[in-house]
Amino acid sequence: MIKRFAFLFSILSSTVFAQKPPVVNLFNGKDFTGWHIDVPKLDENPKGKNPFIIREGKLVSLAEPQGHIITDKIYENFELEVQYRFAGKPGNCGVLVFCSTPRILYKMFPKSIECQLMHTNAGDFWCIGEDVVTPNMEARRGKKEDWGVTEGKERRVKNLTDNSEKPVGEWNMMKVRCDGNKITVWVNGDLVNEGLATASKGQIALQAEGSEVEFRKVELREY
Repeated sequence: MIKRFAFLFSILSSTVFAQKPPVVNLFNGKDFTGWHIDVPKLDENPKGKNPFIIREGKLVSLAEPQGHIITDKIYENFELEVQYRFAGKPGNCGVLVFCSTPRILYKMFPKSIECQLMHTNAGDFWCIGEDVVTPNMEARRGKKEDWGVTEGKERRVKNLTDNSEKPVGEWNMMKVRCDGNKITVWVNGDLVNEGLATASKGQIALQAEGSEVEFRKVELREY
């Protein structure tokens, strides 16, 4: 009887621990349900150009006017996967996690930690009101006295490798795992950055800044 109970418990435990939380598609390919757009220039002209559109089932950041598309929901303890590409001219863009107070930097960027998508620099951290501590900090961020999280400060923490991106026009995959306040970032399967942030939860945002970027997948799994 004891052996039978142990066997049944073993099967049950294996089933429970093998189950993973479901993957949620943050972008449904049809509209911006679950998101809101924060673009300062649209304050002046609400009927002006929206830098975020849907094209052939993809979420597209047109780069101008600059701003962000932000999830309505706050997330913590999650794994985010985005597939993106610079379809034409390479340039700048980013995925922001732990977003909170809007427009705290240059009257546009929400308080957050940015996981950089900028071509040849994918995986850099940029501190926007929040800070992050990484291994080898001075080598990757510069002189300590210059560090900060506001305008004029050294907010960039360089990634571990600039050789993980695919050529322009091809699809890249960035995975961001947030366990408590620990952020770990992979680009195309390569570990490119990790650190401890001054936040552990918040909204998620995508940028319009610098160059047109297509997103064909924006998926999240909470833990």
